[in-house]
Amino acid sequence: MDARGLTPGTIIRPEYEVTPRQLADLLGSQKKPLVLDVRLDSEFRTAQIKDSLHIPLHLLEGRVDEVIDAAAGRMVVTLCHHGVRSLKASLFLRQVGVSGAMSMAGGIDAWSLAIDASVPRYERSGEMCRLIG
Repeated sequence: MDARGLTPGTIIRPEYEVTPRQLADLLGSQKKPLVLDVRLDSEFRTAQIKDSLHIPLHLLEGRVDEVIDAAAGRMVVTLCHHGVRSLKASLFLRQVGVSGAMSMAGGIDAWSLAIDASVPRYERSGEMCRLIG
């Protein structure tokens, strides 16, 4: 992993994504963002970042008010396994008025590798998660 907490050479879109290192720094600051985990229930039970709000992506549209209330003016950073679903979630949140919502590039897998090795790594097949590493 590089200094950003990503696989070397990973290209991110800084207008839409934060790196694992940036999120770790933000979580250590006084203006802690709301971490919104949009993975499936089985994934969330397997591995999670402490104090994150869990709303699976397929339920987000109907529960967006929960995000707005929980954020209370804070930055929102979405999270998934590798960064694809979370990018969709952050773009949706921006469309409904959560300005500046960001996705964490690399997802919880990159978080585990670069920031917190106590967070388990896993592979997902449908609803099932298998620990790896």
